[in-house]
Amino acid sequence: MLTGKQKRYLRSLAHHLQPIFQVGKGGTNDQVIRHISEALERRELIKVSILNNNLDDPQEIAVELAEGANAELVQLIGRTIVLYKESRDYKQIELP
Repeated sequence: MLTGKQKRYLRSLAHHLQPIFQVGKGGTNDQVIRHISEALERRELIKVSILNNNLDDPQEIAVELAEGANAELVQLIGRTIVLYKESRDYKQIELP
């Protein structure tokens, strides 16, 4: 579980990132979650955008992606999700 200070730090790092995944009208599935998990192992911090044609609740999608990838939900702003997972092999981010 991340503290407020750690989340604030991660949000500042994520500010300049571009979303690398999009969740469309098909929603989330095992393949999307697997790709997100692999990207988190490599990058530790990613953004995911939810397309406008997806009618599901963004909060539910964010929680589902975070739980499926065993990651921490850092932030959900509008239709953009920020996820963090500490990498075992490619550690880059030192949390305060």
